[in-house]
Formats: sequence, C-alpha cells, structure tokens
Amino acid sequence: MSDKDEYIEKAKARLDQWNADIEKMQAKVDEAEADAKIEYRKQLEEMQTQRDEAEDQLKQLRAASDDAWADMKAGFDNAWKNISGAFENAASRFR
Repeated sequence: MSDKDEYIEKAKARLDQWNADIEKMQAKVDEAEADAKIEYRKQLEEMQTQRDEAEDQLKQLRAASDDAWADMKAGFDNAWKNISGAFENAASRFR
C-alpha cells in the first residue's frame, strides 16, 4: 500500500468515526426537550457541515495524481486540522 493510499485510509477511518459520532448526537437531539433540541440541532448541523467539508477535501486528495499528491497533502493537512478542530468544538457541546 502506498503512502497516499495509507493516508487516505486513515482519513476515511476518521470520517467514519465522525459519522458514528453524528449518529449518536442525532439520538440525543431526538430525546432532548424542546429548548435543548434547538441548540443540539444547531451543533449537529455544524458537525455535519465540517464532516462534509472534510469529505470534499478527501475526494480532492484521492483524485490527485501521484506527482501532485505531496503538494496536496500539505494543504489537506492544514485544512483537516481546521476542520477537525471545528468538529471537535461542536461535538464537545454535546458532552
């Protein structure tokens, strides 16, 4: 497995974990009282937006040629760090 493939697999695994986290949060939203439900939905939407952005970045990385991959990886790392921070920030409000 190439470095690119391994890197993409790790990113995909993290996205899969985020999807599981989002499903857990959705269950909390469904059980919440009306006032809390509004805030939970807002946070859930933020998490979904960050996840979608990460998925888009991963698609671009997958599509990159082997020659361009190293350059794209550096940009992806930076974007992923920002997206991860925003996702974790939104998720922490559920805990």
